Amino acid sequence: MKQNNKLVLGLIAAAVLVIMLLTLGAILLLGSSGSISLGDTVAVIPLEGEIAYGESNILEGQVANPESIENSLRQAEEDPTVSAILLEINSPGGSPVASEEVMSSVKNCTKPVVVWISDQGASGAYLVASAADKIVASPSSIVGSIGVILSLTDLSELYQKMGVNKYSIKAGEYKDMGADYRNLTSSEQKMLQEMVDQDYDYFIRLVALNRNLNESYVRSIAEGKIYTGSQAKNLKLVDETGGKKQALDLAARLGGISDSYRVVTITPSQDLEDVINSLSTNAAYALGKGIGSFMEKGAVEYNIS
Repeated sequence: MKQNNKLVLGLIAAAVLVIMLLTLGAILLLGSSGSISLGDTVAVIPLEGEIAYGESNILEGQVANPESIENSLRQAEEDPTVSAILLEINSPGGSPVASEEVMSSVKNCTKPVVVWISDQGASGAYLVASAADKIVASPSSIVGSIGVILSLTDLSELYQKMGVNKYSIKAGEYKDMGADYRNLTSSEQKMLQEMVDQDYDYFIRLVALNRNLNESYVRSIAEGKIYTGSQAKNLKLVDETGGKKQALDLAARLGGISDSYRVVTITPSQDLEDVINSLSTNAAYALGKGIGSFMEKGAVEYNIS
């Protein structure tokens, strides 16, 4: 009986070995024919539009949602055929929280990440780019705008001319701070300026850390200034200037691809129902905004002003 068991186990082991060899052979055969290639691919992930928590639509424009970018990065990380990632940025920036979330996702990638800045990679978008292994920018692209802005509007005089008496009933001295029916008090201005300054200092520290630069140096070239790609290279904000092909070649080299490489583009999937829901929801919002857009409050953003 024991001898029969050993024979059965031996046959099972042999069968498993044969299956493994056949599978490996099939992979190698298909790989050589171009159907499957392990590790010879650069994944391109577009980051276009404002970096924010929302959905892209024809009414509100292109939005780079952190969750969508993270999912695309995760997909590239888990794909065994992908050896490197090219993050293609064309964005003026966006909210501090959303920008930092994408930056962290880029920084946590185990595969090499190269950023190519096409038209613009400014403010929050540059913060994202700074976390990559290398940054390539088109010579004439807009780069930088390291700064923070809080936009508020005082419409009190307009309301008076229109005969509108707008007011609020509040509990808490600062509860209506930033309301458009009055200007800020000196103490409110000081409070908000301290908040913006704190965000600005944090922004500078992150860029300095990601780019391995001195904080005082980053501060000296920050101040919300924008630069061309060529100027940004001279200031060490980017590593190279060039087009998408140059950025792809660099990503392939960093990924250890010595010969020719394939390129795949990973974009967020969206079915017809998602598109219809997004359009209907934002259509109603846009109508409401059109009626009362003069009452819109400001928001803190990492973007070009």
